[in-house]
Order: sequence, then structure tokens, then C-alpha cells
Amino acid sequence: LRGGEVSKMAGADGDDSLYPIAVLIDELRNEDVQLRLNSIKKLSTIALALGVERTRTELLPFLTDTIYDEDEVLLALAEQLGNFTMLVGGPEYVHCLLPPLESLATVEETVVRDKAVESLRKISQEHSPVDLEVHFEPLVKRLASGDWFTSRTSACGLFSVCYPRVSSTVKAEIRQHFRTLCSDDTPMVRRAAASKLGEFAKVLELEYVKSDIISLFTALASDEQDSVRLLAVEACVSIATLLPQEDLETLVMPTLRQAAEDKSWRVRYMVADKFSELQKAVGPEITKNDLVPAFQNLLKDCEAEVRAAAANKVKEFCENLPEDNREQIIMTHILPCVKELVSDTNQHVKSALASVIMGLSTILGKDNTIEHLLPLFLAQLKDECPEVRLNIISNLDCVNEVIGIRQLSQSLLPAIVELAEDAKWRVRLAIIEYMPLLAGQLGVEFFDEKLNTLCMAWLIDHVYAIREAATCNLMKLVEKFGAEWAQNTIVPKVLGMANDPNYLHRMTTLFCINALSKACGQEITTKQMLPVVLKMSNDQVANVRFNVAKSLQKIGPILDSNALQTEVKPVLEKLASDTDMDVKYFAQEAISGKSFPITEYPPESRQHFYKIFIDVQDQLVNV
Repeated sequence: LRGGEVSKMAGADGDDSLYPIAVLIDELRNEDVQLRLNSIKKLSTIALALGVERTRTELLPFLTDTIYDEDEVLLALAEQLGNFTMLVGGPEYVHCLLPPLESLATVEETVVRDKAVESLRKISQEHSPVDLEVHFEPLVKRLASGDWFTSRTSACGLFSVCYPRVSSTVKAEIRQHFRTLCSDDTPMVRRAAASKLGEFAKVLELEYVKSDIISLFTALASDEQDSVRLLAVEACVSIATLLPQEDLETLVMPTLRQAAEDKSWRVRYMVADKFSELQKAVGPEITKNDLVPAFQNLLKDCEAEVRAAAANKVKEFCENLPEDNREQIIMTHILPCVKELVSDTNQHVKSALASVIMGLSTILGKDNTIEHLLPLFLAQLKDECPEVRLNIISNLDCVNEVIGIRQLSQSLLPAIVELAEDAKWRVRLAIIEYMPLLAGQLGVEFFDEKLNTLCMAWLIDHVYAIREAATCNLMKLVEKFGAEWAQNTIVPKVLGMANDPNYLHRMTTLFCINALSKACGQEITTKQMLPVVLKMSNDQVANVRFNVAKSLQKIGPILDSNALQTEVKPVLEKLASDTDMDVKYFAQEAISGKSFPITEYPPESRQHFYKIFIDVQDQLVNV
């Protein structure tokens, strides 16, 4: 396979389209890794040009001989070969792809082997049953009995795809190979076998699940390596779903109980992480008798990682409990553990709990929520960890649905108000984002009494993200409460900021006007907002003046034509001759009604923009 040959063919036939193919073929041999990688990624193009016969007889042997390459090139090759079936002549010839993929499945780099196995699994489905036994199954056997552990780990991922489509004799051989790999001397091979145990169990007949898989599961769950034992826990979910209910207690539960109390925290973590899946797999009766005590122990585990994983499953676990005694189990067994976790020493545990605990209110109902859960929510709202407070705030609507806004406001609103002034700006931001929903639930009178002052205070926050969110919040409040409310309550306070000594606050006035104008309508915008914007065109700070131009462009469509001609146009023309390049640019843009990307600014204007950006960046660093 030579690029030169293709070049000669192209010259003889007068077909210039073959020259790029010749270049790609030559690049397959190039010393430059990037050029080889580029050519590998265009492998399908080369194959199309060569035709199916030359692809089978020349390209694939060439690729098989050059397997010893950089990992990045091999990874791309393994991925390409998985899509090569039609390029070698269709399913009839798909077995031609097995030699290079078999070689790739034995290399040292894990990601290359995994991609080769993925491609082998894919093309196995395109083999006929006969070809599967003649070509594919022998490959699996060779990998499973290879001298290097790399080939044996790859074999573990191939048993399940060929087992359902081979004869009973071959099935017996496959089961034996899998048993051998489960007891391999190399931990990496046992890990690979354990990771595929559940998948393999799903394609086996039930009798072999009981006779073969259970014994392998028990052995792997007792392996000396905790990395093998934790993978056996994952397989437990698949195995439990396959067995009849009457067999679970004797065949699965002893091993599962052992894993839940394993000496390695990593194994216990895996049990906690898979707890909801295990719960569904074993059913309500075993859950009540065995999993509830196990879950309690995980919530009290000595390792914070295990407690956090279990805490994250609290809501899901409670939802899946049998309905007839769900409340009794939660109140008696789960809630005491939850109360301890609220004051856990580890912030990750508390944060995990805070992300799900609000959901318990819908399960336990109004009375239990008020009596037992509200004190916990209040404690978490006052927690020193910002993430805990954030997670509680983000899920307040769950509780509101159960106990109503009045009860919620009496119990939690004082803490929410306190958080609105939290030192962590992300906590303040979360409160702002929740405010429109809270306002709608509280009603306009309650909002004006308790929260209006808070919303206005955010407009002069020292963090820009808060001021921006507060502006958006005002717009949503006006949409909820109406233009008349805005005219009486919000607009006068916003316009009053136009005289603030801090130019950032004066600019916030303009941002608010931009956001509120549409919601407030033409009359309020023209009579109350426009005069303030026009007055600010004389501001000493250039940033304010060019934002005036932008504001006039924004509110222009809302104003009547008379105001545009007699009031707005003269001001924009004045700004268009301003000494500052940015002010001139934005004024001209407003007059023309066009928008240009920043790369089209005049050079002097760009320079000024970047200077402003650096100034703002310095302010953010100080914040």
C-alpha cells in the first residue's frame, strides 16, 4: 500500500481527485504524529478510494502491522474501525476487521483497549451466528487466555455480546473462561471481570445465574482487593433483579450485608451510592427488614464520604419505602439519623443532606414538616457553610407546597432576610433568583412590608452580578404586580439613584430603566423615565454617557414619535459629537439603529473599551 502507486494511477487516469488520497496514505507512514493522526481520522476516505477489496487485502493488513504507534493515533484507529463494516464489503466480510482490533485490544494504554473493545462489541452484532462462532468467539478465547493481563481484561467485555448467539457447547466454554478470569492472579483482570459480572449475568439462563454467577459474585465480593469488592456491589443490583424474590434472602443478602459493613470505606461508599437501586431490586419486604438498618448504619458511618453518599439518597430511599408503613419507618429510624447529620462536622455531608432534605416534606406531610422538619431547615439556613444555605434556599418551593407560604414566611423568612445580606455573594444571588416566586406567593402587601427594601438594596451591591440579577428581579416583579405598583413603589426609588455619587449606581439606574420600560409601558417610560435619562446625558463620566445612548436606543421603540424627534434625537446628536470615542460610537449606533460587534469599533474606541474592562477587572479582584 503506497501513496506513490495511487499517484501514478491518478496520473494515468487523469483523475486529480486521487492525489489527496495519495497524500493521506503517505501520511500514514509519516514521522509526524499529528500527520499520522490526521490521516487515521480520514481512514474512511482512503478506504472509499481504494475500494472494498483493496481495503481488505492491503489497508487492513497494513494497519495491523503498524499497531505499534502513539496512543493518540491508536485510539483514533480503534474508533474508526468500529464504523468500517460497509467499507470492507458489509457483514459478509466484517470478520476482516478483527485482526487489527484484536491487536489494539492488547496494547498497554487502557483507553485504547477500551475503545477497541467498544468497537469489537459493535461489530459483533454484524456477524452472522456462523461467523460469530468461526471468527469472533475464537478471538475472545485468545484474548481470555493471553499471556498479558491486558488481553485478559479486554476479553471480559466481550463475553456478554457473543454468548446469546452461540451454540450450547460454545456457551459452556465461554462460562468456563469467565470463571477462570474471575479468579485470575492479576487484580486488574479480576476488576475487569467484576465490572462485567452483572452484564454477563443478564444474558445467562437463570439456572446458570444460580449455579455460576452467585458463586462468582460471592468470591469477588470477598476478594482481598477492595477495588474488586466494590465492583461486585455494582453487579449485585443486576443479579438481584434477575433472581426470584424467594432466592434473594439466601443467595444475595448475606453478601450484601457483608458489603455494607466492609472494612474498606470505598466498598461501603459504593453500597451507599447504589442504595436506591439495591432497594428497588430486592423489594419492599427485604428493604424493611434488612436495608433500613443498613441505611441507618451508613448514615452514621465513621467516614464522611460514606455519610455524604448516604445522605444524598435520603429522599429517594424514603420515597421508595412501602407506603403502608413509610411514615413510621421514617419517623422512627431515618429522621433521628437525619437530625444528627444536620450538625455533622463535615460540610460535604451537610451539603449533601441540604440538597435533598426539603423533599421529605412532601413525603411526611404538613404536620410532621412543621413539627420536625422546619427546625432542621432553620438550622441549615443558619449553617456556617454557604453551600448548605444555598441548597436549602434552592428547594424552598418543596416546603411551600406542603405547609403554605404563611407558615413558611413566619418560620423561615427571618432567616431568608438575613441571608439576603450574606457575605457570600452566591448566597445573595440565590435569594434574588428565588425572590419573584416568593413575592408571588406572599402577595404584594406582604412583599412591600417585608422584602421591598431588600430588593432595592441589592441594586447598589458592590458585586456587579448581584446588581445585574437585582435589575432582572425588578422586571419580573413588575410583570407580576403590574405597572401601577411599579409607578408607585419601584420607579421613584430607581430614578432617585440617578443622583448617586457613585457612577456605578447611576449606571444601574439606566440598566433598570432598560429592563423596566417595556413592562411599565409607554406613558410611565415617557413621562417619568425619559427625562432622567436625558438629564444623565450631561454626566461627567463617559461610561454613564455612552450608556445613556444605549438606553435611548433600547427604550426608543416604546416612546411615541413626538418624543423621539423633539427630545431623544437632539440629545443623541449632541452625544454623537462627544469628545469620548465610545460615547460617539454608541450615539451614532443609536441614531442609525444598527448593532456592530466589538471588532468593528474604531481602534481608539477599542482601546478605551479594554481600558474600561481592565478597570472593572481590578474592581472585581478587590471585591
